[in-house]
Amino acid sequence: MLHGPAAMGEPWPPQPQQQRLPGLGNASEPPAWPSAAAGPGTAAPGGGTAAAGSVSPWDIALCATGTAVAGENALVLAVLFYTPSLRAPMFLLIGSLALADLLAGLGLVANFAVRYLLRPPSEAAELAAAGLLLAAFSASVCSLLAITVDRYLSLYNALTYHSERTLGFTCAMVLLMWLLCLGVGLLPLLGWNCLRDQSACSILRPVTKDNAAVLAVTFLLLFALMMQLYLQICKIAFRHAQQIAVQHQFIATAQATSTRKGLSTLSLILGTFALCWIPFAIYSLVADSSYPAVYTYSLALPATCNSLINPIIYAFRNPDIQKSLWLACCGCIPSTFSSRPRTSSDV
Repeated sequence: MLHGPAAMGEPWPPQPQQQRLPGLGNASEPPAWPSAAAGPGTAAPGGGTAAAGSVSPWDIALCATGTAVAGENALVLAVLFYTPSLRAPMFLLIGSLALADLLAGLGLVANFAVRYLLRPPSEAAELAAAGLLLAAFSASVCSLLAITVDRYLSLYNALTYHSERTLGFTCAMVLLMWLLCLGVGLLPLLGWNCLRDQSACSILRPVTKDNAAVLAVTFLLLFALMMQLYLQICKIAFRHAQQIAVQHQFIATAQATSTRKGLSTLSLILGTFALCWIPFAIYSLVADSSYPAVYTYSLALPATCNSLINPIIYAFRNPDIQKSLWLACCGCIPSTFSSRPRTSSDV
């Protein structure tokens, strides 16, 4: 007489179960942007269903990061909006960067809500959340490039820059940039998605592999352009520092200090941007949906953290914004605060 599983018609010996990563669902499932875990109650490959109520800790981390990003950049936008003196083209570009990062943070929160809170699941909402993230991060990278170009022109045409540079021209360029990025964000809603063909998914569902490859290559080209511009900025700033030192007969240590400060700022900008985005861009270019989802998570999280670092580098280090923050928070400016105007040697 048969006993155990064989008596109930089950195969013996037991078939090996597919390995699952803790908290990430099926490892072969195409990740959703930027999350890789199937939401509770959503269909999984092979007809299975994700466990109801299970929330990936990676998604929680991304949602928390998005909340912090949105709050930090909202503070930057509030300072720029309520301070009439911060209306120069440079601050408009910083505001564009803060707005892009604010939308990116809200997009991360919206993506979490769509996957775990919206019932029943909606494909339109999923595509809209993915489009918001695509548009926001594209605008963030383009705003960083615009700031780089602005810094280069301010040094290359130092004498005529402020007379030639108008707020209207900057507004037109920012508007054109945002229209282009909004077009990128509309691609998933216009049919460039893999909801109907899972084999066409990239590591960021519902973005297709072809779309992800184009975005990754474009990003790498933009980074190469930024690096070239910052190298030129460094050369021009070093030459200006030498000329100022000769004209005013500064001691050599002052020139060396100014140059070291410019180089440290340059290293901070490029190093942070590269560490946050380059690994994720390369992985998006070479990987597909069959790769373990934990790789996507571990690279997407640092990329989103770049939007958390941008206000520190481009806004909170600016003396004018620091002054406005002190006035708004404390109603006074500390006696140790330095209001030294920026020079061409300050990269």
